[in-house]
Order: sequence, then structure tokens, then C-alpha cells
Amino acid sequence: MTNMRYDPTTFRARLGRGDILAGTFIKTPGGHAVEIMGDLGLDFVVIDEEHAPFDRQAIDQALVAARAGQIAALVRVASAAPSNLLSVLDSGATGVLVPHVASVEKARDVVTSCRYVNGKRGFSNSPRAGRYGGLSLGEHVKLGDAITTIVAQIEDPEAIEHAEAIGRLDGIDALFIGRGDLAVAMGENSPDAPSVRKAAEQVCAAGKAAGKPVMVFVGNAADAQAMRSIGATAFIYSSDQGLMRQAAARAKSEITALT
Repeated sequence: MTNMRYDPTTFRARLGRGDILAGTFIKTPGGHAVEIMGDLGLDFVVIDEEHAPFDRQAIDQALVAARAGQIAALVRVASAAPSNLLSVLDSGATGVLVPHVASVEKARDVVTSCRYVNGKRGFSNSPRAGRYGGLSLGEHVKLGDAITTIVAQIEDPEAIEHAEAIGRLDGIDALFIGRGDLAVAMGENSPDAPSVRKAAEQVCAAGKAAGKPVMVFVGNAADAQAMRSIGATAFIYSSDQGLMRQAAARAKSEITALT
């Protein structure tokens, strides 16, 4: 049998060249949903530490499942503190999705914390990311910088004017449009409101100008097509809980309709 060892460096490369990528949020602590998404052939998952009950142990378990399912796994961190970014990267995350990056200064701080070369990421090759000491210092530094994918979440109105500069920063790999937070901040009741759509268009234009891809959360195929039409290439489609709810609702409807 051919050894099909998963190459985690491919996600960053595919994202960077603008491939159409499909992923989903993981909201339920544990590994099973991550494995299922990998088995289905999704390109990535985003473990949601910010809005779901993930602690360090639960994140660690989900990242083990990502290795088993051979799927790229980002972590949307609850905090951009250097110690928290280091924790998820040492545990083997493919990268981080960082909320509320509203300035170049914050983006630069994140990059500094996540990169070895020209950065200040704390070194240890003893965790999973270093194959528990299996990688030498040089190997671990080279592989860590090749894998680590940094996505800046643009979700504050004041961040929009800085989005292009954030995207141009060396080490930022993609911009993420946080339409929910933008809608709330703008006093809108829907992420589909015209003002939010305009903001999304501005972020996509900023990403294009900076030469960086744009990632976005979508709830359905029509929403994905709308975001694709303005330039997004990476799509976080619903979540494990959202997909389960949709499937359960459909099953209930189908069973109820039986005669």
C-alpha cells in the first residue's frame, strides 16, 4: 500500500493561489466531526475557540482528528495573545483565524507571534508540530513557517479602510470578511444588508489589490455564489452543528411526509 502521508503545507499554497476551497466551522468539542469532514473531502475546518466551548485539551483532540482525517485545521482563536497563538500552533494547527484585526499594528503583532523567521514565535520541537522531537531545530522552523496560515478577520467598520494595508503585510495569508460583526456594528439586522454587502465588496477589492485571497462564512449555495461574484475564493460553509440541524430538519420533514 502506498504511504499517503498528508502534506499540511498544501493548504497555504492552495489558498494563496486562489483555489476555490470549502470548509466549515467546528463548534462541538471532540474529534468526530473533524474526521467526518476530512472523510468527505472538505479542504479545511475551522475549530472555533472564539464562539464555542473549546479549551486547550479539546482543541488538541480536534487537531489529532484533523491529522487522522487528513484535513487542514485552522483555529479561530479567542485571544490573539502570543501564548494562545503559540499553543494552537504547537498543537499542530494549520494556522489561525484571528478576530478583530482592525489595524496594521495588530496584524503585525499576530504575524510576529506566529512566525519564526523575522518573527518571535517561541521555539520548541517537543509538541506535535515538531513531531515530539522528531524534527531538528532547522527542520521544525522551516516546516512551521511553511505550514502556518494566518487569516486576518476584518469585522470592524474601522478595519475596512486598513484592509488593503493589512493584506499587504508580509505574513498575512488571507483576509476574512466578518459580515455578522459588521452588520451588528453598522446597526443592521442582517449580514445581507446593502451596507454590509458594500463593506464585503470593499474587503474583496482590498484583498485583490494586496494580492491576497478572501475567505468568508456562508450559509448556503446562493450566498456562496454571491460572495464568489465579488471575489471570495475560500468558503466556510455553515458549521458542524448547522449542517446537523439542516440534515435533521430535512429528515424530520421527509419522515413526517410518509403516508
